[in-house]
Amino acid sequence: MSSCPAMKASAEQNKNHIINEVKSKDEQLSSYEDKLFDVCGSQDFESDLDRLKEEIEKSSKQRAMLAGATAVYSQFITQLTDENQSCCPVCQRVFQTEAELQEVISDLQSKLRLAPDKLKSTESELKKKEKRRDEMLGLVPMRQSIIDLKEKEIPALRNKLQNVNRDIQSLKIDIEEQDTLLGAIIPEEESAKVCLTDVTIMERFQLELKDVERKIAQQAAKLQGVDLHRTIQQVNQEKQEKQHKLDTVASKIELNRKLIQDQQEQIQHLKSTANELKSEKLQISTNLQRRQQLEEQTVELSTEVQSLQREIKDAKEQVNPLETTLEKFQQEKEELINKKNTSSKIAQDKINDIKEKVKNIHGYVKDIENYIQDGKDEYKKQKETELNKVIVQLSECETHKEKVNKEMGIMRQDIDTQKIQERWLQDNLTLRKRNEELKEVEEERKQHLKEMGQMQVLQMKNEHQNLEEKIENIKRNHSLAIGRQKGYEEEIIHFKKELREPQFRDADEKYREMLIVMRTTELVNKDLDIYYKTLDQAIMKFHSMKMEEINKIIRDLWRSTYRGQDIEYIEIRSDADENVSASDKRRNYNYRVVMLKGDTALDMRGRCSAGQKVLASLIIRLALAETFCLNCGILALDEPTTNLDRENIESLAHALVEIIKSRSQQRNFQLLVITHDEDFVELLGRSEYVEKFYRIKKNIDQCSEIVKCSVSSLGSYVH
Repeated sequence: MSSCPAMKASAEQNKNHIINEVKSKDEQLSSYEDKLFDVCGSQDFESDLDRLKEEIEKSSKQRAMLAGATAVYSQFITQLTDENQSCCPVCQRVFQTEAELQEVISDLQSKLRLAPDKLKSTESELKKKEKRRDEMLGLVPMRQSIIDLKEKEIPALRNKLQNVNRDIQSLKIDIEEQDTLLGAIIPEEESAKVCLTDVTIMERFQLELKDVERKIAQQAAKLQGVDLHRTIQQVNQEKQEKQHKLDTVASKIELNRKLIQDQQEQIQHLKSTANELKSEKLQISTNLQRRQQLEEQTVELSTEVQSLQREIKDAKEQVNPLETTLEKFQQEKEELINKKNTSSKIAQDKINDIKEKVKNIHGYVKDIENYIQDGKDEYKKQKETELNKVIVQLSECETHKEKVNKEMGIMRQDIDTQKIQERWLQDNLTLRKRNEELKEVEEERKQHLKEMGQMQVLQMKNEHQNLEEKIENIKRNHSLAIGRQKGYEEEIIHFKKELREPQFRDADEKYREMLIVMRTTELVNKDLDIYYKTLDQAIMKFHSMKMEEINKIIRDLWRSTYRGQDIEYIEIRSDADENVSASDKRRNYNYRVVMLKGDTALDMRGRCSAGQKVLASLIIRLALAETFCLNCGILALDEPTTNLDRENIESLAHALVEIIKSRSQQRNFQLLVITHDEDFVELLGRSEYVEKFYRIKKNIDQCSEIVKCSVSSLGSYVH
């Protein structure tokens, strides 16, 4: 009767939950659509995204073209300004007039001036478009969620709501039918309540009658087939004789078992030794065969060794004369190599000396040019003639240098020939000539320095030294820049190779995918945080409700079971752990059992007896099973009467009978009690729910067996 209203209430609650969920989904859909409209400006998200990608691709191409246009325009301008260039560098068209050429150059210069501004504008537009594209890509999951909400989630909830409404209507009809039936049953119930007291008295009398009849049957069963004229001493003597015979038979059986086991072990040992001997025999036979084969191989190998020794002797006799000739050739080869190395070193040293002197001459010429350039115009005009002479002499030196280079090439070609000494003499003659020429040039340079003595030589030297230092700094910075450039180029090549590897090949696509995953994960984390808070509140509420329910059941069981007056009832109290860190979201509770008397509560640990502790543990387990196990099918109790006195044992039996009575309508309910206390079993057997029990005992072969017995077969013990 009470199931239909409960089902209706749960259906109404489910309906309200679905309505709230539909409202939240509609609100979520409207918020997503507003966000999407704010970014896109229209509902056609996919086409806008594709169009934006195409615009970004066009802008990136335009940016690359403008970035390269500056270098191309500047190169074209330098080519057109060159005097030797008289045609277009693109189409190779020849310009007819100078005005036409200047017009093209001015056009290119104007484009070159406008290129940086266009590049900046295109880059700014490209950044805006890329930013908008990233925003739209971040909204892809939201777009998918909008589609899911419109096509799947909201229609499914509405269908579910319709089904719930239909269920509610059917439940209302059932409730009305049950109300009509209830109106007819209530008068019958009132008349039955009037007879309830008489029925309870009759049931109690019937139980007492059954108890008396059972005890009579127990006593009659004990006296069947027994000679009533024997005394207790005769029975004990006969029992001792039977026990003695049983012990002798059991000892003989045990002795025979030991003998059989020893014989089986001997047989097994003999079998193992036989197997070992067989394996040794096989191993010996294989070793004999192997020995014969090895002997045959030794004979064959000895013959081969003798033949090889003869061949080695013949070969040694043939090699001895060849070794002497080979040593002679090697000595000649080493002598020729040494001569070649010494001659090449001498010639290379001379060539290096000549190169150094030529470098010095070039340095002097550059100094002279610098002095001439830094001097006065009048003095420059006076010394131009002398400088021309020096230039002529330098050109002659250059011709001489070319000749020397040619001769050096000839020397390099003829180093390995037999005319090494003749070339040495020619080199000496040329070196003497060059030394004489160098002396003449030195004298001329000294004369020029004397003539230039009236000039501000110290100031020019200082300026020259400063310029040289600046040049050195520039060269040093240039070399450092070149080194850095090479390092950067190597890094670029390395990075390009890395970018061609599979893990970096699709880096942009992977970045986009991971960005989407990150944004969706952030949204999921926010949703999970909200869900965690609501779930935590629900769990806390569930915990408090369940603790109240457990304590209520414990209180009822204790009051119906415990017969003492020192403890009114017990309950479980939970205290939150305060030592948990703030980052740890898990809640820890410390549970303790307290006993109450009036308004005073004390912990049971260390303050209760063993019987109270056993009774409390049994009641707490029954309450936990009653609370947390839906339609709990099995309750198992192992020695529940340990440390309990007679009064508490009777109350525990009464409580278990009440549990059995309340669960009698449940199909899968079973109560298992393991105990040595036959009085406790007898107390349970007084109810109409316990008729049989199982006894475990040892048979004649000392093996355990389970025997089904009737409760009426137990003896009555009065305590």
